[in-house]
Amino acid sequence: MHVPDGFIDAPISAATGVVAAAAVAVSLRGARRELDERTAPLAGLVAAFIFAVQMLNFPVAAGTSGHLLGGALAAILVGPYTGVLCVSVVLLMQGILFADGGLTALGVNITDMAVVTTVVAYAVFRGLVKVLPRGRGAITAASFVAAVLSVPAAAVAFTLIYAVGGTTDVSIGKVATAMIGVHVLIGIGEAAITALTVGAVVAVRPDLVYGARGLQQKLKLRVGDELVDVPDTAPAAAARTHRKVWITGLVASLVLAGFVSFYASASPDGLEKVAADQGIDAKTEEHASADSPLADYGVKDVEDARLSGGLAGVIGVGVTVVAGTGVFWAVRRRRGADVSPARTSGV
Repeated sequence: MHVPDGFIDAPISAATGVVAAAAVAVSLRGARRELDERTAPLAGLVAAFIFAVQMLNFPVAAGTSGHLLGGALAAILVGPYTGVLCVSVVLLMQGILFADGGLTALGVNITDMAVVTTVVAYAVFRGLVKVLPRGRGAITAASFVAAVLSVPAAAVAFTLIYAVGGTTDVSIGKVATAMIGVHVLIGIGEAAITALTVGAVVAVRPDLVYGARGLQQKLKLRVGDELVDVPDTAPAAAARTHRKVWITGLVASLVLAGFVSFYASASPDGLEKVAADQGIDAKTEEHASADSPLADYGVKDVEDARLSGGLAGVIGVGVTVVAGTGVFWAVRRRRGADVSPARTSGV
């Protein structure tokens, strides 16, 4: 669903840019409450993992493919505010380095793919978790449903944006029907990836999953007439498990982007297919980064297609994890400054 330059006119592109900037600003503040010394590096890894999985287009219908959007996955793993930032970092890396998603359309893409998917998914997820039986199965099931609904929600959002700012005269009814129809199918793939990933992390370290916080209750010990929390006696073991999760996630991301991506579907994704069928791509503009050494997910001057795509994927994962981790550590440090002794000494 990466919108290229030329689909949306300049005024609406600028307006969505303002919306996206405001959403990122709000998310930067909100992420301070979500991030700590454990989740800050995990958030950078989530961004890299989303980048890697977005390279894996899967077939959904004749001549059409889809890929992960990632809003639901990010929101459930690291929180809704941090989730918006994760997907935004991915979109920024894709637009600048890989000419994927227009630069003038960056506001459209962040609003649609980062904000809408994350907000819708997390709202659905929290609603389901409150009514489902408490347990890991409920977290996985709620993740599946939230991810399914987040994708057609993004399709609806794009249709509304196109209705007010589209550069071609096309029936909005036809665009809506085609967009929602194909993205319901893509949503099933999104849900499967999201539920499997969330379920895997919950099974190993539920305390690292933002949406599963409170799933595990602290053991209580009766001392006299009172119940007190049993102290954590294995912080070193928890730290080792945390490192294992991070390393496993990074290795998985590198393998997916560097090797498995070569076998991804070559069919156009949902938006590309609808745009070609309905004629809304008539005024598509050449990407400003079309001459990038990594444009179209290949390394310039590397003739072997498999090697070129694999190197581009590995570079993308590396750049995204470094950029994402840097952003989230900076946000985490800002949180520390906000609660420093100097600021709380008068309380």
